[in-house]
Amino acid sequence: MSKVSRPFVFCSPFLFCFQSEEAKNLVYTPPSLSFLFRWVSNRSWHPVVISDTTTPSYWLNWRFLLCAIWVLTSIVLASLLIWKYEGSSDSEIDGGEPRQGKAGTLYEDDAWKPCLKDLHPAWLLAFRIIAFFVLLALLIANVIVDGGGIFFFYTQWTFTLVTIYFGLGSLLSIYGCYQYHHKFGGYKVNHSTIDTERGTNMASMHGENANACYSAKTPDPQEERYVHQTAGIWSYVFQVIFQMNAGAVVLTDIVFWLILFPFLTMKDYKLTFLKIGMHSINAIILLGDMALNCLRFPLFRFAYFILWTGIYVIFQWLVHACISIWWPYPFLDLSSSYAPVWYLSVALMHFPCYGIFALLIRMKHFLMLRWFPQSYQCMM
Repeated sequence: MSKVSRPFVFCSPFLFCFQSEEAKNLVYTPPSLSFLFRWVSNRSWHPVVISDTTTPSYWLNWRFLLCAIWVLTSIVLASLLIWKYEGSSDSEIDGGEPRQGKAGTLYEDDAWKPCLKDLHPAWLLAFRIIAFFVLLALLIANVIVDGGGIFFFYTQWTFTLVTIYFGLGSLLSIYGCYQYHHKFGGYKVNHSTIDTERGTNMASMHGENANACYSAKTPDPQEERYVHQTAGIWSYVFQVIFQMNAGAVVLTDIVFWLILFPFLTMKDYKLTFLKIGMHSINAIILLGDMALNCLRFPLFRFAYFILWTGIYVIFQWLVHACISIWWPYPFLDLSSSYAPVWYLSVALMHFPCYGIFALLIRMKHFLMLRWFPQSYQCMM
C-alpha cells in the first residue's frame, strides 16, 4: 500500500500553524496539536475556528480559572505598583517643584529636548515627524492590503501605539521648539550655566559611581525653578506610552524573528515588505528616539506594559464570549489543556523583554556620560 504524504504544517506556540502551498485546501490537524490554528489564506493570517467559544462549558472549567488567575493577578499587582509610585500620596510637591527623589519625576522640557545640549530640539522634532509619517504609511498600507481585521492582533495594537507615540511626540516637540525660541528669553544663558555645573558634577560623580547619571545643583533656587517646571499631563502620557512600547515592541519582534522566522524560512515562506516593516521598523525607530530623547525610564512603569497586555487578553475574552471566532494566537485558546502553561509562559516573557530595553537605556547613559560628559543632560 502506497504511503499518503501529509501536507506540511508548521505549528508555533505563539501563532497559528502555517501550511505549505499544497495543503491550503486540505484539513489536517495533528491530534496532539489540535488546539493550534492553521493558515488558510494566502494574503492574511486567518485561523479556523476549532471550538464554540460562546458555550458556558468553554469558560466554566479549571483551565479558564487558572488563566484568569494569572491575568487578573498581574493586573492587580501592576495597578498597586502604579498607585504606590504615582498615587496621590506620592505626588506631593514642595513649592511648585516635585518632591526630590520621587520616582518617575518628569520635567516640562524632558519630553522634547535632546539628550545633548549641543543639539537643537528641531533635530528631535524632524526625526519624530519623519518616523510618524513612515509608521502611519505602513499602518494604512497594511489595512488596505489585509483589511481592518489586522487590529485583532497584538502586533497591530503595538504598532498603532508606536505610531501614536510619535504623533504625540511630534506635537510636544513643536511646542518645545516654540518655547525654546520665544518663551524663554534667558533660557540659553541660564541653561548654559546650569548645564556647566551639571556637567562638572556628573563628571565627578561618574568617577565615584558608574551608575550615577545626573545631578543638578544651582546657586539660585529661583533660577532652577524657572528652568525646571513640572511636566503637564500630556508629557506624562507620552512617557508612559514610551515605556509601554519599550516592552511590547521587543516582545512582538523577538517572537517573530527568533521563534517564527527560522522555521518559516525552511519551508520557503515568503516575507512581504509589510511583514518585515511591522516587525522591524517599529523597533529601529523607537531605538532611534531613545538614543536622542531625554526621557527617564523608571522601572516601576513596567506595570503599564503589563496592563497593556492584560487589556488585550481581556478584550479577546469578551469578544470570544460573545462571538465564536478564531483566536489570533493559539496560546489564547482555552480549549487546550496546556492553556494555563502558555498563559504563564507568555506572562513571564514580559520580564526579559522589558529588561532588554531597560539595559539599552542604561548603556546609553553610561556611554553618553563617557563620551559627552559636558553636554549630556539626561536623568536616570
